[in-house]
Amino acid sequence: MRDAGGIAVRTFGTGPSPALMLHCGLGQSGMLKRMAAPLGTRLTITAPDLPGHGQSADFPPDRDVMAAARDAMHPFLQPGAHLVGHSFGACVALWLALENPEKVASLTLIEPVLFAAAPDGPVRDAQRGIEDEIEALTVQGDRTGATRLFNRIWGGGARWDSLMPDTRARMVAQMPFILATEPALWRDVHGLLAPGRLEALRLPVLLLRGSQTVPIVAELHRGLAARLPDVTETVIEGADHMLPVTHPAPCASAIAAHLDRVG
Repeated sequence: MRDAGGIAVRTFGTGPSPALMLHCGLGQSGMLKRMAAPLGTRLTITAPDLPGHGQSADFPPDRDVMAAARDAMHPFLQPGAHLVGHSFGACVALWLALENPEKVASLTLIEPVLFAAAPDGPVRDAQRGIEDEIEALTVQGDRTGATRLFNRIWGGGARWDSLMPDTRARMVAQMPFILATEPALWRDVHGLLAPGRLEALRLPVLLLRGSQTVPIVAELHRGLAARLPDVTETVIEGADHMLPVTHPAPCASAIAAHLDRVG
């Protein structure tokens, strides 16, 4: 791991094509290692820790967290890169692709939590209710309770009590980040979903999700797929939201097949 101006960076693989791989919120780049490994003969993968995550420096104060993440990741986007992101990292990856399409050879979005993309309806309403409960617990001072609930929904089946104490403590400390994503993810304050914007993205896009994931993910994939001109969805059987960690080999195979289609 190296330090690049306060951003900790891992490199996986030695392949001829560059790639940028972005992890989920409350995660770190090391979680992507097993998914990245099978791709290492065709890709050299740059995998930074997002600001405020892993060994990277904190988010700048008074900055929108998604804008700060976008700014921090942009220097690692090389021309001709294959761009891969998971969860919050996938939302950052989508923003980078929208702003720099000439640099991106392909885009893989693994369960991007851009909730604003989900159509109105009971599934979205139910998820909004859960997010409101997480916020209420945090405001009431029960940050541990909020983190337990967040982990129950998004933790890929990992029981809270099974996590190492230092992992639980780190997640609890990071919960303000989760609340700070609301304007970007629920209200789309950065306009990723503005009329015509997704339709203009002429890149090959893979949407990748688990069959057992949170219900809203299928809905927001549906919303994105309806607007992206060159999109494929692959569903990993038996996987939950943390599929890069729990099902790394099938995820890598799906990405490899996507790269084959790109040529």
